[in-house]
Amino acid sequence: MKIINSDLEKIAFLKEQYPDESLPEIAFCGRSNVGKSSFINSILDRKNLARTSSKPGKTRTVNFYNANNEFRLVDLPGYGYAQTSKSEKKKWAQVIETYLNNRRNLYEVFLIVDIRHKPTVQDKEMYNWIIQSGFCGFVIATKLDKIGKTMIKKNLNIIKKELCIDDDNLIYEYSSTSKKNKEAVMEQLEMILKYGSGIE
Repeated sequence: MKIINSDLEKIAFLKEQYPDESLPEIAFCGRSNVGKSSFINSILDRKNLARTSSKPGKTRTVNFYNANNEFRLVDLPGYGYAQTSKSEKKKWAQVIETYLNNRRNLYEVFLIVDIRHKPTVQDKEMYNWIIQSGFCGFVIATKLDKIGKTMIKKNLNIIKKELCIDDDNLIYEYSSTSKKNKEAVMEQLEMILKYGSGIE
């Protein structure tokens, strides 16, 4: 699958602001500053389409990226930023839940984690929701270029153990800088779009 054109189709905070459900959507969730925006940029072959920031909590809305006018990649607000107030965290959680519970054209939800760190309690809760909702449970372990090669297998095993992943095919180590494993991820996205949602 080749991305010919892509753009930021919609930025939404409320359900009423979502684009229509005419295109299949694949959503990406993860804690703040885990690299969701950089990942989406690398997948879409765009440098600054999804706005990145070194400051956690930058994405506070649901951002819909249209690819080839055939499908959308959806960037959900990052969770778990410690310096955010409780009321603000609650708002972000509501934004995420509203999207995930109301989108009929949602084909798959990927969890994005930082390969350098053990999944948090919130990561586990999010992953359990993904599995219990009937999705496959794909995980992207980003920031691969920030660890040594000898640490990759060890760190992946920690992530798999913490998230109770038995199938190695569900987790991809990924570098948004070198685009390591981009082809494999693109092939998986193509399969999802071809065969539809894991939800019956």
